[in-house]
Amino acid sequence: MVRSVDFERVLRCPPRARTAHFALHHLQGRPTPAAKPAPRSGSGELSTGEVPVAVVPVDDSLAKGSDDGSAHWLGLVIPKRHARRSVTRSLLKRQIRVAASSHEPSLPGGLWVVRLRAGFDRQAFPSAASTALSAAARAELVTLFQRASR
Repeated sequence: MVRSVDFERVLRCPPRARTAHFALHHLQGRPTPAAKPAPRSGSGELSTGEVPVAVVPVDDSLAKGSDDGSAHWLGLVIPKRHARRSVTRSLLKRQIRVAASSHEPSLPGGLWVVRLRAGFDRQAFPSAASTALSAAARAELVTLFQRASR
């Protein structure tokens, strides 16, 4: 998911599962389609010649899942106020994506948003990308997705 409209729709729903640091929100459905660009005004002539027409859409995410609602879309909300260092935010995003992909078969289709709701203690995890922080986040995310799959 990339559009703020989709994030707002999903975050309006109550969390489906919650742990000490994360909340998982779910909304049955599909992302809103991207707006079509407005037609250009003017002569329609380009200085470079013909405009290539793409037959295959660039974003095939809407074509992936079937219409039965089995497709999954994942959004991540990792605010800077809870994870100050970009290394930490990247580590958490990687851990979330791995946990989501491993639990995807047991989760219903739709829009999913994982939100970091509290920061990890910097005294307990002084290194931004330590293996201890990675293991703690992984364990908590496994618990989060197991609760959501019930």
